[in-house]
Amino acid sequence: MNEEFLGALSEIVKEKGITAESLLETIDDAIIAAYKKNYSNAGTSAQNVKVKRDEKTGEIRVFAQKLVVDEVYDDITEIAIEDAKQINPILQVDDIAEIEVTPKNFGRVAAQLAKQMVIQRIKESERNVIYNEFAEKEFDIMPGTVIRKEKGNVYVDLGKIEAILGPNEQMLGELYNFNEKLQLYIVEVKKTSKGAMVLGSRTHPGLVKRLFELEVPEIYEGVVEIKSIAREAGSRTKIAVLSNDESIDAMGACVGPKGVRVQNIVNELKNEKIDIIKWNKFPEEYISNALSPAKVLDVTIDEENKSAKVVVDDSQLSLAIGKEGQNVRLAAKLTGWKIDIKSKSKAEEE
Repeated sequence: MNEEFLGALSEIVKEKGITAESLLETIDDAIIAAYKKNYSNAGTSAQNVKVKRDEKTGEIRVFAQKLVVDEVYDDITEIAIEDAKQINPILQVDDIAEIEVTPKNFGRVAAQLAKQMVIQRIKESERNVIYNEFAEKEFDIMPGTVIRKEKGNVYVDLGKIEAILGPNEQMLGELYNFNEKLQLYIVEVKKTSKGAMVLGSRTHPGLVKRLFELEVPEIYEGVVEIKSIAREAGSRTKIAVLSNDESIDAMGACVGPKGVRVQNIVNELKNEKIDIIKWNKFPEEYISNALSPAKVLDVTIDEENKSAKVVVDDSQLSLAIGKEGQNVRLAAKLTGWKIDIKSKSKAEEE
């Protein structure tokens, strides 16, 4: 346990981000374990042992700690007051006496075991550092690189760790080719015996939300607010926005100059369609906006059942409903209202 060894520990502290206190505690534990394993007499494993290290020279000294008593019943944990006075004259009954028990050549044995325990602690600490770093990234997005596919899962390199993209978190139609760059939404970070496990998603609505926050300064600054998102990943998303500043157009800010902001997001989502909707506190207006690009003639709401009857021109019916009902389904999910759409001619008949 020489200066070279202690110098190496200092480098570990710098490189690995592990606290010096944590490593020194590990060394002390290793020294105590080495002493009890190799030098304690039979039946003395319960002996209290204290380690003292010279931080400059690395010299190790081991002390047994014993309770000072008038009469000794257990010589492993107790010492008579007369004997304690010979070690330190100021000791009194009920004090703790420290008796040096450092064996010859103990430093070599202790250093060997300490090295093993330090390596183990470094691995544990590195895993904790990585876990804590990525735990802060939950519900955020991170750039990554696709590195492999295995048993239906896609593995994405995030730098210090791989994220797992499960089958249900993969976008419809996305191929995930080797070395492909993408943005990943971090759904959950789990702590396991092997370290952190990062679960990612390309289907979560939060991915769209964070992409807009990154692309649109007005959203990041809180001037424009995202009120709701409804998404069918890989196909279409509806996002409702509101401006908290009358001088700023929420939809225009999201679209960006020449549509560049929303186009960057569309590109990241592999041409997923995005409808930007103006949020409104009045349900009739909000539902009408949510059915865009269809033009709505009338909206009648039933607040008790939170449902709405919508009338559109006959020529707008298929557009309002959307392919396989997607437009009305997303509008209902976006607004939180059940929506029943009828054509103008059908409504007049009824």
